[in-house]
Amino acid sequence: MCTVIVHVPEDATAAIRVLAVRDEDPARAWDPLGPWWPDLPGVIGVRDTRAGGAWLAADPSASRLAVVLNRADFIDDSLATGSRGHIVLDAAAGRGLSDAPPTHGFNLLTVTPGRARVSMWDGESVRAVDLAPGVHMIAHDDVDDPKTARIVAWHDAFAAPSGDDWIAEWLGALERTTALEPTDDRAIIRDNRPHGYPTLSLLVCAGSVSASGAEVVYGEFDEPGAWNSLQLR
Repeated sequence: MCTVIVHVPEDATAAIRVLAVRDEDPARAWDPLGPWWPDLPGVIGVRDTRAGGAWLAADPSASRLAVVLNRADFIDDSLATGSRGHIVLDAAAGRGLSDAPPTHGFNLLTVTPGRARVSMWDGESVRAVDLAPGVHMIAHDDVDDPKTARIVAWHDAFAAPSGDDWIAEWLGALERTTALEPTDDRAIIRDNRPHGYPTLSLLVCAGSVSASGAEVVYGEFDEPGAWNSLQLR
C-alpha cells in the first residue's frame, strides 16, 4: 500500500518529480539505494533481498526511473510466478511490459523525459495512462482515485513545487500528513496491520527526471510506520 506523488510540469523539457513512500513488511529484508545488479550496469535502486528485484530503480544516465505499487487483484498465487520487482528493473532498463505479466497486480510508474506513464495490471488486462501536467497521486487503485482515502485527504497538500528545494517542500507536506495516526486509512505514513496487511511505511525516495538525467535520493525511517525528519541522500 505504497504511495507515490508525481508532478508533471507544463513545460515538457522541465524535470518530472517523484516522491515515493514504500510500505513493506519490516521482516522482509531490503538493500538501500545502490547499484545492486551487475547485469544492469548504470542501474541503481532499492533492492528486495529475497526476490532480487527492485521496488524503485533508475538509470541516471539514460534518464529513466520506475517504481511499483501493489494493486488489488484476484490472481491465484500459483499463477503469479514472477516478481513485480523484476518488472521495475525491466522498466529502468528501457524494456517493455508484456500483455499478461506473470505477477500479482501492480501499478507501475515509469518516468522518462517529458513523460510519466502508469501501467496498471489487475490480472485481466494491462491499462496504461500518460499523466497530464499537474500533480498526481498513486496508491493501490487508479491514479488520483477518489475511492482512495489518502488521495482524497492529501492530494491538494502536495502543490506543484515552487522552487529548486522541492524535496524539502514535499517532505514538509508529508510531515503534515502525520497529524493522522498511522492506522488511519487516510494516512500516508502507515501501519497497515489493522487493515489486514503486515506492512508499514519504511522509507522515502525522491527522484527527478529530465533530458539531462535522472537523480534519486533515499532515506529510511528510524521506526517503521513512524515519522521522523529525513535527510534524503
